[in-house]
Order: sequence, then structure tokens, then C-alpha cells
Amino acid sequence: MATIQLDALHELAVAALQGAGASPEMAAHTARALLYAEAQGIASHGVSRVPFYATHLRNGRADGAAVARIARERGGAVLVDAADGLAFPACALAIEQAIRRARENGVAFAGVCNSHHFGVAAYHLDAVARAGMVGLAMGNSPAAMPAWGGKRALFGTNPIAAAFPRRDELPLVIDLSLSEVARGKLMVAAREGKQIPIGWALDAQGNPTTDPKAGLAGSMLPMGGVKGAMLALTVELLACALTGAHFGFEADSFFTEEGNRARIGQAFLVIDPDALAGRAAYLDRVETLVAAMLADEGVRLPGQRRAGLARQARESGVNVPDALIAEMKQLAGRA
Repeated sequence: MATIQLDALHELAVAALQGAGASPEMAAHTARALLYAEAQGIASHGVSRVPFYATHLRNGRADGAAVARIARERGGAVLVDAADGLAFPACALAIEQAIRRARENGVAFAGVCNSHHFGVAAYHLDAVARAGMVGLAMGNSPAAMPAWGGKRALFGTNPIAAAFPRRDELPLVIDLSLSEVARGKLMVAAREGKQIPIGWALDAQGNPTTDPKAGLAGSMLPMGGVKGAMLALTVELLACALTGAHFGFEADSFFTEEGNRARIGQAFLVIDPDALAGRAAYLDRVETLVAAMLADEGVRLPGQRRAGLARQARESGVNVPDALIAEMKQLAGRA
């Protein structure tokens, strides 16, 4: 395990992605998102994704030369086409448009189609919170969970995130996958040769398993049973039916080298508090709720732990497996 400063890790990730065929802009957007995850202790969505993205770029599952564009727009609604590239430039354009349109219309919905894996959902809301807006982010992914009562994987793990700005404090940031755990945790466990707890996944025959590789070949269990499955269905409809993107069952797994272009979808909702009760009233209400929460000893506000880890990472760097650093250097032509 090597300790590496964030700036150096970002530069290496950019070089590795460019070495695999990503444009400079795509590589920079992607590396920033991966470093956000790495710094917050979310290794499953951090630089461990670089080799996977690189393989998809080299095998044509993602287009490194793609340029995201606005496909359709009307008032507070906008659709961004990722053009089969990595998701991050398209999501950045969608967020930029959503913030601008929310200022004009009070609320905005930005969808992304023909997209790829979009990393930590909350990452995309950082700019929204800094703009003083409330944001929701969601996206689907290749099939990993069955519909409730079904046996075959149909929905993705379909993460949802929300960000609520506060007065002179870090925003409240809520980020969750709708599977019992994010599928990336199985990826990390498989790479490290570790077992997973019962209750995370089923094997290809529908049996509970502690083998992460069997879980990756099978299906994930939804968070909260039927409630998680219904939320996953909701995300599929919002992120795909409205945007024209592929549903989870139409996209090949991200954990295989070969396969189709995923062309999945993302959706972002941005709300300007000034359009409703007003910013002052909104902030007062948020702080009233936060104070009530913190009145109970032991309550931790969502996003606090990740923010603390990010501060520590900016000061001390992060620990990255030696084998992963070596693989990234090879991709960057520095082996």
C-alpha cells in the first residue's frame, strides 16, 4: 500500500485515462470525480475504476473522443447527450445547465442519455450546494437487482443522492445505493480476495453467497426489501424513460471487458429556495431540524464523516494499493 498526495494521484489518473484514449477534457472530469470518491474513503468508486474505464475505452464500450451536447431543451428542462463517452463531462454540462435554469425558473430537471457509469452520485451535487441550491441526483446502472418477486437481475443498483445547503456550514449530503451495498464493494472484495457478508448478494442460481465473484455473477439484494426494489424502479423510470436511455437490463455489466455501450441515464433536479418560501426561511427551517437532530447524543449529520476524511486526505494523501498504482502507471506509459 502506497501513500500518495491527491494532486499526484489526480495527475496519474488523468495520464492513465488519456493513455487509454480519453480526451484531455474527459480525462480531467473523470479524474476529479474519482479523486472526490477516493478522498472521502469510497475506494470502490475511486481510482480503482481507472483500469475498468480504460478497458472500456480501449474496447470501444466508451468513446474517448465523445463531446457531450445539449440534445433538447425547453424552459427548466434540458436533455444532455453523453454521446457514448464517459459520463462525467455530460453530467457536468447537465449540472451547469440545471443551476442556470433553476435560477431562471425556480426549478430545473436535467437528464443525461447515452451515458456510462457516473461514480458517486453526490459528487455531481457539490456545485449545486455551493450555488445555494437544493439538488437531487440519480442514475441507473447495468442490471444487478431483480424486480420484487422476480429472479433475474433487471434493475441497476440505482444510486440516489441529495444535497441541502446550510447557513455557514457544510451542506447536508445524503448518498445511497438502492442495493444493500454498492456493487463496487463486491468488486473491491473480489480484487482483495475477501468474503462478503450474507445478505449482500445472491449467486447466479439465486442462493445467498459470501463469495464476491459469485455475487457479481449473480444479483444484489435490494435495500429494505420491496421498498428498495420500488425505489430502484422509480429511478429507472426517471433516469431512463424520461431521457430515452437504456434500462439496466439493456446494458451489459460494467465489470466485464467486452459488451455493449451501456447508454444508461442520469437525472438531476435542482431547486432554488428563493422560488418557494425564500432563502432565509429555508435556511431557518434547515437549522431548526439540524438542531433537533443533534439534541440526541450520538446523531451524526449525513456527509460529516466523508467531509472529515476528505480534509484528512487533502493534508496527508490517501493509501492506494501498490498493484493499482503500478497498473495506472502502465496505462500512462510510465511503467
